[in-house]
Amino acid sequence: MIEHRQIFVNGKWIDSSATESIPVVNPATEETIASVPRGTAEDVDLAARAAADAFEQWSLSPVEERTEVLRRMARILEGRADELTRTMVSEVGTPISAACGSQTDVSVADLDNMAAVMSEIAWTEKVGTAVVRREAAGVVGALCAWNGPLRSVVLKAGAAIAAGCTVVVKGSEVAPLTSYVFADVATEAGLPDGVVNLVSGTGPEVGEAIVLHPAVDVASLTGSVRAGSRVMELAARSIKRVALELGGKSANLICEDADLETAISTGIADAFRNAGQVCGGLTRILVPKSRLAQAEALAVAAAESYVLGDPFDPATTLGPVVSAVQRDRVRGHITRAIDDGVRLLTGGPEAPEGLDRGYFVRPTVFSGDNSSRLAQEEVFGPVVIIIGFDDEADAVAIANDSQYGLAGGIWCGDPERARALAPRIRTGRIRINGTPIDMRAPHGGFKLSGIGREMGKYGIEEFLEYKSVIG
Repeated sequence: MIEHRQIFVNGKWIDSSATESIPVVNPATEETIASVPRGTAEDVDLAARAAADAFEQWSLSPVEERTEVLRRMARILEGRADELTRTMVSEVGTPISAACGSQTDVSVADLDNMAAVMSEIAWTEKVGTAVVRREAAGVVGALCAWNGPLRSVVLKAGAAIAAGCTVVVKGSEVAPLTSYVFADVATEAGLPDGVVNLVSGTGPEVGEAIVLHPAVDVASLTGSVRAGSRVMELAARSIKRVALELGGKSANLICEDADLETAISTGIADAFRNAGQVCGGLTRILVPKSRLAQAEALAVAAAESYVLGDPFDPATTLGPVVSAVQRDRVRGHITRAIDDGVRLLTGGPEAPEGLDRGYFVRPTVFSGDNSSRLAQEEVFGPVVIIIGFDDEADAVAIANDSQYGLAGGIWCGDPERARALAPRIRTGRIRINGTPIDMRAPHGGFKLSGIGREMGKYGIEEFLEYKSVIG
């Protein structure tokens, strides 16, 4: 078993002041595989002060130097890809058949994309008698998510480093192991001491201490709406900037003339990736009422094709959810939907057959309307609902009838019609006819889905401030 007892501060691993540790549990076996310190406000103070001390030098470093650091970090991560992938399979449960592409490779690509766009940012520009500069916003508190533990760190800490900021990272206490690797990678890539610091711990203890610390200028969180609201509340006390990537209940709008079979299978695959633990998953399937029965049959077949089991088995296509708490929460959503009269097509709250251990949830499909709690609440598990619509206007109204606005899909026989529909749907991202996500484009949402953007140059610009120099 791995036992981390230290935190990373000012370029060194030092003992945490914690008196307790947090167990890391393999969600497929329910066995404890590691432990990390249950960090303290004292740990945060050391890390934040180190970041503040390193800020001036790093914020004034040449853009070319920061670009090269990003490239070196990408190559180091690439060299440790197998180790990182296996670590994430163990701590999150993502099937190994998907983990390398969806977790490790994409994190490497994010760093390469950041390096590539550094030259596209207008670091200085002439405006009348002024020179407008883009300068580092300060010390960033990076509060990272468990569902993409490496990528979450890369998108926050990597972008902040690119901007010239220094960082205090809190990896999720549920899946903290890859954040420890990231700290070593930052050092190996040649980052000066204090640019990256790491404190493990819980949100209420370490996360809140980071947000409240007077040396921290920006708080960046990926998490729940409740966590985002709490970060905003705490940050408001000292007027800190926040960047929040929160939840979603995204609609996959399928028009009458679309290839229904492809739209359903692709949409189910999007919703069920990482056992449905993805904020942008297309969990509401909107279809014309005239094609509802056909869509239901296709969705059932797609859901029932998933193979549940050991995530290290290449044949497994659906792993466990991350914890017992998450499993019980997802099953609770399913049970409530059944009690509310939403029509269950396949799956259900019972444990999958033949899996005596692990936090597994059956791939589940419902059919109902958009007024149900299931259609309005984020489940964060392998659960979708199919909703019929009357016409295009009705489809758009249903898609927008949500507190969230993170992602969406539109399927049309005529792509131009889909592009005309896209501006009418209030989400931060729309994919047309299953086009893969472009990692250089911004990711973020409207409404309860958050504030700010990640990925590409937009993620770097999140950590920049404008300064006018006149005369």
